[in-house]
Amino acid sequence: MAHERWEPAAFKARVDEVLRRFVAREADEFAAVDPMLGAVAERLEAAVAEGKRLRAAFCYWGWRAVGQPDSDALVRAAASMELVHAAAVVHDDLIDDSPLRHGRPTIHVALRGAVGARPDADAAGRSLAMLVGDLLMALAGQLFAASGLPAAYLVRARPLWAVMARELIAGECLEILRTGAGPDIEASLKVIRYKTAKYTVEQPLLIGGALAGAGVRLREGYSAYGLPLGEAFQLRDDLLGLFGDPELTGKANADDVRGRRPTALLAETWRLADDAERELLHTLLGRDDLDGEGLDTVREVMRRLKAPDRIESMIGARVEEALGALHELDLPAGAVGGLTALAHSAAVRLS
Repeated sequence: MAHERWEPAAFKARVDEVLRRFVAREADEFAAVDPMLGAVAERLEAAVAEGKRLRAAFCYWGWRAVGQPDSDALVRAAASMELVHAAAVVHDDLIDDSPLRHGRPTIHVALRGAVGARPDADAAGRSLAMLVGDLLMALAGQLFAASGLPAAYLVRARPLWAVMARELIAGECLEILRTGAGPDIEASLKVIRYKTAKYTVEQPLLIGGALAGAGVRLREGYSAYGLPLGEAFQLRDDLLGLFGDPELTGKANADDVRGRRPTALLAETWRLADDAERELLHTLLGRDDLDGEGLDTVREVMRRLKAPDRIESMIGARVEEALGALHELDLPAGAVGGLTALAHSAAVRLS
């Protein structure tokens, strides 16, 4: 059934249902291979159980902004973006050794129990999680191809999948290579752009647009809107990662500091710090045993230097840039409204 008026909660419910049905069926097929696979199949379903469904929404509006109508086939194609995200999350949590996601154990932590009391349980759990992430990425392509949209439409968009995967993995690799290196704001912003911004906003928009046959000018407009907004999304994530409420974010506050990850927040803090402050930060950043007191000290230094305020300004500037690009495009009123609302929900949030 077509839904002419878009409501965020209703759209999320539609995407949730597509993902639940599709992944449940795939998990059943997976578990049918051997009873030992049951625990892994459960994690496959758990990996897609939560989410804001922003990436599906951007793909949806990439299609609707061209003037194409709503359809259930479109929602299935858009939902495949969430499987890409689920795969990226599983791999990212594994790389970062994050213990929590949405307030629950991450996939690699949960899968330790699937191998019993083996001495290599941690390594085995990590290996299983890596494979769950790989399978989720494969399922994303399968759901997209089987969405029910005409084959000619799918062919227009399929090449963008390779671009999305290449840029996402390039960003993840850059983060690994930059971790522990000297803080550098430009390098941090490049990691953000490739690891998050592109596959969160720009590429879903472009894929939706390609499905609908968007012209060159509109595709350029999608990038002009999507890149700064995607950067704002990750900059907000960086702030929430350290200053957010773990009850709302579902993540451990210390992850970025303990991992000394190349976030813009840490880079700005380092740039603004004097020698004494840098010496203090040097003793705290990257410590696996960093406790609550040490984390509070890092936060105190950041606040004193007004680094969080700098990141807030960067977020605001990027949202303004994105909305400016959006309003230069001649889009249907519904698309402008939807993409404006998405810009605010992506950049102004508590989790």
